Amino acid sequence: MEPSGEVAGKLGSATPLGAWRSAVSGLKLLDRSVLEAGAEEAARDLLGCRLVSLVGDTVTGGRIVETEAYVGPHDPACHAAERTGRTRRNAPMYGRPGTAYLYFVYGMHWCFNVVTGRVGQPEAVLIRALEPAIGREAMSKRRDRDRDLTNGPAKLCSALGIDGELNEHCLSRPPLLLYEGSPRKEETVGVTGRVGIRRARDWPLRFLLEGNPHVSSPSPRPPRSGARME
Repeated sequence: MEPSGEVAGKLGSATPLGAWRSAVSGLKLLDRSVLEAGAEEAARDLLGCRLVSLVGDTVTGGRIVETEAYVGPHDPACHAAERTGRTRRNAPMYGRPGTAYLYFVYGMHWCFNVVTGRVGQPEAVLIRALEPAIGREAMSKRRDRDRDLTNGPAKLCSALGIDGELNEHCLSRPPLLLYEGSPRKEETVGVTGRVGIRRARDWPLRFLLEGNPHVSSPSPRPPRSGARME
């Protein structure tokens, strides 16, 4: 569902928290059932959905344009791969679909994932990029720049004020909410190998809206011929 012109106008700049309800009145929260089938299917279904943050009494967010699936213990790149098992860090992946899994990388960046699949089956979708739509001025201030605000997992967390305080947060409640959406009719979903990992990087589990200027890599690497998921 696309926001109406009136709603889109309200979402064009940082919005006081008190005006949040009217700003998102044209949007519907994502039904948890969409995420229950597992990470690979959910990674496709999340393209076009809206992620909205109310962190810091400011409304920011945008449309999801790039995702990566991490599909459970048999996936060697998954944080809950068989060699690792359940740990304090990856425990949120075993929880209910539609909750947040946050992890810290390089000692400086947060990455935001949506937990998917059945409870006890550790799968998640990394949100890699957003098309900014809400509170762009606030995002620019947080990122101290006017360009490339949300075209990467760490960048979008910084722009939306997302950090470890939101780990295991239910995404149907403030201050971080996930709304329905879908690719526009003219958009094509691209599939590539995953980015920034060593293991199973050729598995075709990265999904993006082709041609969108806000994806993290405009010229994605196609999956290697014969790449498969065991």
